[in-house]
Amino acid sequence: MADNVEFNEPDEPIIDNFDLIILCIFGVLTLLYFYRDTVFGSKKEPAVSQDSQITPLKPAKQKKSKDFIKKMKETDKNVVMFFGSQTGTAEDYASRLAKEGQQRFGLRTMTIDVEDCDMTLLDKFPEDCVAFFLMATYGEGEPTDDAVEFWDLINSENPEFSQQVSIEDKPLSNLRFVLFGLGNKTYEHFNEVGKRTNTKFIEFGARRIGEAGEGDDDGSLEEDFLGWKEDMWKAVCDEMGIDQNEVQSGARISMYKITELEDYDVDQVYFGEHSEQALMSNSDGPYDQKNPYPSKIINSRELFNSTNRNCVHMEFDIKESGITYQSGDHVAIWPINPEQEVYRLLKVLGLWEKKDTIVTVENTDPSASKKYPFPVPTTYATIFRYYLDIHTPASRQFLATLASYAPTEEGKSRLTILGQDKETYKSEVIDAHLTLGEVLENISPNGKSLDTIPLDLIIETLPRLQSRYYSISSSSKVTQDTIHITATILTFNPITEPQKTVYGLATNYIHQVHRKLRNIQHPDKAPYYLYNGPRNKYYDEDTNNIKFAVHVRRSNFKLPKNPKTPIVMVGPGTGVAPFRGFIIERAKYKEEGYDLGDTVLFFGCRNSNEDFLYKDEFEELFNILGENSKLITAFSREQESKVYVQHRLLENQKYIWDLIYTRAGYFYVCGDAKNMARDVNNALIKIAQSCGEMSEEDATAYIKDLRGQGRYQEDVWS
Repeated sequence: MADNVEFNEPDEPIIDNFDLIILCIFGVLTLLYFYRDTVFGSKKEPAVSQDSQITPLKPAKQKKSKDFIKKMKETDKNVVMFFGSQTGTAEDYASRLAKEGQQRFGLRTMTIDVEDCDMTLLDKFPEDCVAFFLMATYGEGEPTDDAVEFWDLINSENPEFSQQVSIEDKPLSNLRFVLFGLGNKTYEHFNEVGKRTNTKFIEFGARRIGEAGEGDDDGSLEEDFLGWKEDMWKAVCDEMGIDQNEVQSGARISMYKITELEDYDVDQVYFGEHSEQALMSNSDGPYDQKNPYPSKIINSRELFNSTNRNCVHMEFDIKESGITYQSGDHVAIWPINPEQEVYRLLKVLGLWEKKDTIVTVENTDPSASKKYPFPVPTTYATIFRYYLDIHTPASRQFLATLASYAPTEEGKSRLTILGQDKETYKSEVIDAHLTLGEVLENISPNGKSLDTIPLDLIIETLPRLQSRYYSISSSSKVTQDTIHITATILTFNPITEPQKTVYGLATNYIHQVHRKLRNIQHPDKAPYYLYNGPRNKYYDEDTNNIKFAVHVRRSNFKLPKNPKTPIVMVGPGTGVAPFRGFIIERAKYKEEGYDLGDTVLFFGCRNSNEDFLYKDEFEELFNILGENSKLITAFSREQESKVYVQHRLLENQKYIWDLIYTRAGYFYVCGDAKNMARDVNNALIKIAQSCGEMSEEDATAYIKDLRGQGRYQEDVWS
């Protein structure tokens, strides 16, 4: 057939008349498609006219530039205070150092979250400037949420800074830095983020000024910070050629400008909302620390059978939120300050009559990374109720600063002593757990208001009210639409003031809401909270529904991927919370026909009849799990000598060693870090010595190696 094909000669037309007709039709159809709205009329909604009742959508906000080098040059800064903060403490310290650097030494400072910076630009940091790093460590050596990208950068195998210089060529040789790490010594990897930042920077060629500071959040953080910074400032002054003898502190520099408003739109006023989305009631997520989700409480019950102690199980509805979680994650609850403390501070500062006045609070430094310290415009009462942490004792340095504003010589002397004498401050403020309002009441002459104290100083110094984290006690495999928590209600009587009762902020907020949901009378002397929330959006009186602002934080505290892997869990008290989720999940797998490894829980409490959490539920779950699973209990006060979970571990050491060593099981600990977790770790070392016939040194190294493999996991707190 190929021989019969006719080819066109070069001078003959390639397109015939039929082809032209087809092309013309195609062209017309193409034009009709692109101009269909004009020819046939648009199917789209008509454009919104200026007279329309419909408000056009706001244009998308432009992303903030992360070029901190450019910002330094534009605002003529020579010191940058970088911070990585989970609860706001590192941010608070960065702000304090920035202000002190300005006021005492004439430095031109800027404070900024590492999350808001392109940290690959550190290799371009100006040689004549200094970078401060205030870096907190979360949990077992993990970075804070805002420092994850920075952490990944400096710990990557081949860190890529902006100029693509190899590590061998020291990419950060221009960088002079100051470092203060914040952590908790009850954790094995104390201050890991600060330490690793220091090590990596030096490896990359940077040069540290002064000693690296380390603050311990387990009781001495403020004193650690104060003790470190004086020598640090001397080193910085020497490095930057500042003569401290010639430096004179001038008048206090106000960080914030407070303006009372007469003309405002009440719909644009924040009454406790955490975000613009929450204010506009149009948020569909994502829900996170900056935009928590208002979750309805769908169940609440008391877990203790005791007259003087309480533990609340509470369940939150997340079905419509888009929030997901995995067993072992944490849920954050945003508390509010008790009304007694809000009223106390408003009255002692002379703001009671103006408590509902609409105000805006703005940073006086135009180059500041945060223009406002919290959502504004708002009211004085809202500031103290939702945005400032007025519940914790005021710092020693803050009380020393307040002394110059005391209305009487007696009050000035009192604050000066508290600010300068560590022991007096500890016994009279920390041990007695005096709030700022209580301290100010004590120096108030005849109960008069102290309107001489600048409110901007209060706002500048007090930390922001932060969320509190709880281990999730449910399984996402079984209840993906609800999150459960297990919270022991904190109350205690200070040794120095036994007649006084101190109430935990978040847990007593939870307790009051539980009472309301269960129609239980609230004690007159207990803290009272406005659980109805901003604009009464968190409480429906007709249905008695109450909401909490929540968000989820991911955790590395996870079950092994293979359900055949044995697990040993140690969780006394509310440390059992995440293990309830683990056990529910394993029971679900069992019911679905999976082969499971041994599931062993060591649970401890005071008395089996009073505080045995989830007793009936665990009995049912372990029946489902079967013979290769065990619940081993330690009731500390049911015999003459106290018995704890670490004692039960040693009693079952051969079984535990078989699960962990022979069958490559996972070992989990949740609860008190200071005593229990340490004692459990020591018990496991003894088991390795005894059953593994190891020396103490080898046994310690083996347990440490388990941690490195992720087979020894802790979710602990101090």
